[in-house]
Amino acid sequence: MSRKHPKPSLSPEALTIAWQSASLLLGYPDEELLGQLPVIRSASHRLPAAVGEPIREFVVHLESTPLVDLQADYVETFDTRRRCNLFLTYFAHGDTRKRGVALLRFKQTYLRSGFVLDDSELPDHLCVVLEYAATVDQRLGRGLMLDHRAGLELLRLALRDAGSPWASVLEAVTGTLPPLRGEEHEAVRKLAAEGPPEEEVGLAPVATPQFSGDSGTSELPMPTFPGAHA
Repeated sequence: MSRKHPKPSLSPEALTIAWQSASLLLGYPDEELLGQLPVIRSASHRLPAAVGEPIREFVVHLESTPLVDLQADYVETFDTRRRCNLFLTYFAHGDTRKRGVALLRFKQTYLRSGFVLDDSELPDHLCVVLEYAATVDQRLGRGLMLDHRAGLELLRLALRDAGSPWASVLEAVTGTLPPLRGEEHEAVRKLAAEGPPEEEVGLAPVATPQFSGDSGTSELPMPTFPGAHA
């Protein structure tokens, strides 16, 4: 059961823009994403500076870097580094049996809103959580992020310490959330010191999620996770 969380400081519209943009920007970079960058940049100007500026900073990086280099950097960053992991339950549970229970809770949360994922997709991928929060249920999606705030912070710090440009996107995401509380600071410190548990139980990694959107519209593209439907 989720704890009670502080109310959002951003408007519902701003949260939708921020989370939708981050969901797109944290996906595997391809030509489609590059075509959506002008719309993402335009929408970011409707956000507070602490959230919009990191988004625009990352958009500039995407526009100024060859696509093949972006793709190689993405794989190197998210597929080979344990601390740069986009699966939220991994930080608290690693590949242990407890993680299976945590994944089930994500699925049950989605089902409460009629949001269904194929069994081939893991529901704790940050892009999925952000999409759900932006387009289906802000309250429940935000609750999932806050319940896994320590993992989000560790991911942000790991990306920053690695000098990764994707750190800017995590800065934008955490900028939509309230400041860390005392026990959350301690949880981040413990995770940073010990890392996720390592009991292997055969949880297979999944492919990087891909998104679709109509870059020819004036609205922010809507990420659509394969296999998800409301």
